[in-house]
Amino acid sequence: MDLFIYVFAALFSVINPLGTVPIFVGLTKDDSTAEKSKTSMLTAINIFVILLISFFTGRYILNFFGISLDSLRIAGGLIIASSGFALLTGSFVKHKGMHRPKVQEDVQQREGVSLTPLAIPMLAGPGSISFLIGLYQEYQSWNDKLIAVSAIFGVCLATFLVLRSSHYIVGILGASGINAISRIIGFIVIAIGIEYISSSVLNLMGKILG
Repeated sequence: MDLFIYVFAALFSVINPLGTVPIFVGLTKDDSTAEKSKTSMLTAINIFVILLISFFTGRYILNFFGISLDSLRIAGGLIIASSGFALLTGSFVKHKGMHRPKVQEDVQQREGVSLTPLAIPMLAGPGSISFLIGLYQEYQSWNDKLIAVSAIFGVCLATFLVLRSSHYIVGILGASGINAISRIIGFIVIAIGIEYISSSVLNLMGKILG
């Protein structure tokens, strides 16, 4: 249960579906209720598939490129901390590259937005992917892996519910309320990234000195 809570809380904070709510509302403002529900479901499914593939195949990518787990955790920690800083400073959209005119024009021309830009890069980005690759290497037993997969599914389910209720959330919290929550989550995400970096640096120092 502790592992489930840890993976769920960390992954939910890194993915931060609440920070995507205003973008989802903007992209689906002309859609019907059924279309919004379908987009929410497809986005959650895409995220689950992307994260699951990253979780189970990440170690082979590391081995192919000769990347150590500590190096991945440091790089992932930097990415996670950078995402958290973007949330904390209110520049999350710019951090994801969504502010560029060409990107916005391309998004508006797409028939579906569930894969891009919602699933990639808004939700299942480098931070969550690197987190799961490191998690797979850290927990070796299949029981732990099944718990991690169930936590990933739980996060995707929670993301679906958040996106499905996005218009109600905006109505209740407003832009300022969502911004405040995103800043709090950003602080937590920064702490997760720093913890990744510090633990990996200490582990490398221990190997060098020991």
